[in-house]
Amino acid sequence: MPSSHDWINKPLGVVEAMFGKKTNAVPSLNDVPLHYLKPNSLVKFRCLVQDMFDPEFYMGVYETVDPSTKANVLRCGKYKDVTECGVDLNSRNTVTAERQTFYCVPIPGESPWAKEISFLSAARVVPSTSYVPSRQKRSYEEDDDMDTQPQKQREPHTEPHGNGDSKRQETEAPSSQTTAPSDCSSHLDLNFPLPGERGPACLVKVYEGLDSFKLNDTLEIYGILSVNPVLTVIVYPYRDPSLLLLNPTESMETPEEQRAHDPPASLVPRLHMLYARPLQHNNPLLPSAPTEDQSAFVSSFLVEMASVRAELLAYLTHVLLGDGLAAEYLLLHLISNVYTRRDVLPLGKFTLNLSGCPLNSYTERLYQIVQQLVPCSYRLSMSLHTMNSMRLVPKKDYVANRLVSGALQLARNTSLFLDETQLEQGQLDSSGVRNITALGNLISWQKVDYDFSYHQMEFPCNINVLVTSEGRSLLPSDCQVPLQPQVTPPNMEEYLTTIHMAQFTSQINKFRVYLSLARTLDYSISDEVTKAVEDDFVDMRKDDPQSVTAEDLHRMLVVARLLSLSLGQTTLSRDGWMRAKHIDMLRRSRTEQQKSLNGNEP
Repeated sequence: MPSSHDWINKPLGVVEAMFGKKTNAVPSLNDVPLHYLKPNSLVKFRCLVQDMFDPEFYMGVYETVDPSTKANVLRCGKYKDVTECGVDLNSRNTVTAERQTFYCVPIPGESPWAKEISFLSAARVVPSTSYVPSRQKRSYEEDDDMDTQPQKQREPHTEPHGNGDSKRQETEAPSSQTTAPSDCSSHLDLNFPLPGERGPACLVKVYEGLDSFKLNDTLEIYGILSVNPVLTVIVYPYRDPSLLLLNPTESMETPEEQRAHDPPASLVPRLHMLYARPLQHNNPLLPSAPTEDQSAFVSSFLVEMASVRAELLAYLTHVLLGDGLAAEYLLLHLISNVYTRRDVLPLGKFTLNLSGCPLNSYTERLYQIVQQLVPCSYRLSMSLHTMNSMRLVPKKDYVANRLVSGALQLARNTSLFLDETQLEQGQLDSSGVRNITALGNLISWQKVDYDFSYHQMEFPCNINVLVTSEGRSLLPSDCQVPLQPQVTPPNMEEYLTTIHMAQFTSQINKFRVYLSLARTLDYSISDEVTKAVEDDFVDMRKDDPQSVTAEDLHRMLVVARLLSLSLGQTTLSRDGWMRAKHIDMLRRSRTEQQKSLNGNEP
């Protein structure tokens, strides 16, 4: 137990030690319904930074006047949205500070199994006996039709001291109840990147280390929860006329901006950040923090890597209808990762095009199996209607002063499943062409150009893209593998379901850990092996210079890297290089054979 001396002399050390030991005891906004959490309590939130609002002023230090004794009391305004009643506006001790607000959403496309395991491992939280919610709230998963009617009662003796607009302050809260107009009951757009997503969104107030955060970061945030009803009454959607403003520019805020920046606290709670941990992955089965426990876990699992790989390869072979070569490439794709960038070239990406896929429901079931293996994924059905109507690229809304999300605003290492078998004949309109272009840029350069109307802003990403198609994909890829089924099940749905159900949960969990762990391993090539690879490349080009290009060498080096990591090996061996050459030769032979059968393919 830290002493008062520790708190005075090394408070940061005390806090960090507490986080290191007690993080599992902190309730999570992802897992616990909001009405179970007491206001002003410590909570955590696993999220993606979807938008970053302008900085705002707040009263960092202020004085209140006791109405009975008339004594002045100095108070701290940090980690609060509202102040105590009786603020002395003329005090010389008032200190104005600055903070920034991030709009954060749950990690897009988080798999149901990852949510379930996180929920089961989370602290069990029961309603506080000292806290009675002002109205009954539904859990996030049950709240399909969210009611945005704000609470009509507010807690007494509170005053707002922060703001949602750039450089403004609010001071006195209204003394009477305020009723929002009836149009407030319309559905609130929580701005989730993917359709059908549920869960909380949060306005996160950030006080320190602003330069260490970027748009689209995935974080686990620890902070003070604020759901005070006064926030709903005052800031959404109209201000009470009795509210005194220190900065008249606040009145310049549009109603659209108010709705975007100051949504009801009952639906979009405020979270005052104390600490944030960047997430390298969101697999709850794998330790995420670099600790001794993680090192021990990794070391023990590395011993099993080869055997788990063999079991996973056998499983994927059955899923891909007996095609062992396609299963090998799918496994390598699932552990691929952009590990660095050289100028504009992302190194490590490995977009796979599985062509020759059966029609009907096969690709949908294949995605469901992939979804069961990775912690984050999304299937984009590339029908003509979807490509012409769906917003893939985020766009800046200057009226509401917010970034409107798009389906390509995804967390790092998300598996994006592009189902091109759904693309029928027809005409792509201008929106569809832009979407196809955006997908091509994502695949080739691992970047998305966000639309800021007058210009585009480039945001790098790290997304695993798997394209399934009937023929060769119209999108670029790093590797095409024509599927060659060895079995033809009479009932595809029943066949794939039987294969999946035959796997024990413990075995599937091993596959999940394996795929996430292989992606995090370091990798290097010794000078000796580098020289051997260069000599081998020269020999391959001697007989037929056109047979092997620099692009082919790059692809084989990527395959060799992934093969090594898939076996838990962090360096490339001569055997690993020869294995990479062999499976690439098999793949190229199959591709050439497919081209000869389908002479119209490029």
